[in-house]
Amino acid sequence: MTLETEVQSLRQVPMFREVDPARLKLLAFTSERVHFAAGQRFFDQGDAADAAYLLLEGEAAVTLDGPQGAIQVAVLGDNALVGEMGILADQPRSATVTAVGPTTALRIDRRVFLELLSQFPQIAIAVMRELAHRLELTNQQLAQTRAR
Repeated sequence: MTLETEVQSLRQVPMFREVDPARLKLLAFTSERVHFAAGQRFFDQGDAADAAYLLLEGEAAVTLDGPQGAIQVAVLGDNALVGEMGILADQPRSATVTAVGPTTALRIDRRVFLELLSQFPQIAIAVMRELAHRLELTNQQLAQTRAR
């Protein structure tokens, strides 16, 4: 995969559409394209938050360890960002993320991710919106569970 192809992939992601192509080239250069087989873990709950992953193709299941075993809380697809919560909170991973099927992602190192957010407020806002949306969905799920 060429650097230009990587930049074109990043331009398809809504949160990166307004970013200067030269910056996207730098992001593509400093990030690593990784492939996961079905069932392969990106990371486990409790691991150090050393990178965020941008899903380019495929799906990833997000699960939490519960008293009766793992609880699936979400399935994320193309253009979704995973692993950002641990970086932003400076905490270990709050969930396990596993590839549902063959999945391709861009691994963005913690330092690069934080620099990206500081240099591009529109990306930081997009990440905050996504986190707020996920929190709202979680609240709705909790409310439905309590109503049963």
